[in-house]
Amino acid sequence: MTVKSKRLFCVLQRAKRKCLHFHLATATVSEMLIELRSLVLLHSHLDKVAKSMRKEDAPMSNCKVIALTNQKGGVGKTTTAVNLGVGLAKQGSKVLLIDADAQANLTMALGYNRPDDIPVTISTVMQDIMYDKSFDASGGIIHHSEGVDLLPSNIELSGLEVRLINAMSRESVLKTYVNEVKKNYDYVLIDCMPSLGMITINALAAADSVVIPTQLHYLSAKGLELLLRSVSKVKRQINPKLRIDGILMTMVMPRTNISKEITATVKSAYGQKIKVFDAEIPHSIRAVEATAEGKSIFAYDKSGKVATAYDQFAKEVAEIGEKQRRQNRADRIR
Repeated sequence: MTVKSKRLFCVLQRAKRKCLHFHLATATVSEMLIELRSLVLLHSHLDKVAKSMRKEDAPMSNCKVIALTNQKGGVGKTTTAVNLGVGLAKQGSKVLLIDADAQANLTMALGYNRPDDIPVTISTVMQDIMYDKSFDASGGIIHHSEGVDLLPSNIELSGLEVRLINAMSRESVLKTYVNEVKKNYDYVLIDCMPSLGMITINALAAADSVVIPTQLHYLSAKGLELLLRSVSKVKRQINPKLRIDGILMTMVMPRTNISKEITATVKSAYGQKIKVFDAEIPHSIRAVEATAEGKSIFAYDKSGKVATAYDQFAKEVAEIGEKQRRQNRADRIR
């Protein structure tokens, strides 16, 4: 309930009580009938105000939308999307993964090796929204055996990105879809392409927050500053509620000096303003093999060090999500 609505409601209620008390004491029968008619109209108006306030107080979706992004490729972004999604699903959350990359790496990482044969993909849905056609929010969603859902992608997304340039409300096409589908989920994870094109901007416009996987490599760390500027620009111009949940270190080789140096540099440069997740994803051939098999690391090597690290990471993300949900509820009460 907004402050304005509360004040209006109280004023009208007080006016109603005063008018009734005064006229019962002093008015003639004729005046009382006229006043009674006015009070009926007033009561009707109060009902409308109350309904409006109840609508304002309708519970917001508890779903959290996270964009996993990095403008540099090869940093473990898609692997992180798969394993974070399955990790959250293992905790009992309902998770939708959205493949927002024309290379369809996320789609193939979940075992769908012929993405170009999939009839309904993210490009299908976004195209329907662009041309103001009705769309089925659940249409095209694939239910995966590891407990997550997937909206797949394929090469058609490249052509759609070109057409988006001249579309109305071009930055919010994906957001329209996400707003419709997120009522069915606790988390929606968007795997972005490694560039800041129109599809990635759509993902950031639709997201509540950003997770940045980064490889412990000099060029990856150096590209963080550019990425953070891009996210800040989207926040300032398109999505003011966008926030950065944190930076995830991937392909970590803890025994090497370069890994130690880059970790220290990132924490020193960004650790005061941006969370650097405690979980660090170790470099392992098992993670590469799991992706090739179309499985999460939990299904491929559940007792390995990579699975342990992703399990810790999923718990950190879930903790942030729950904290933000509590804050949102508190804000609405105030």
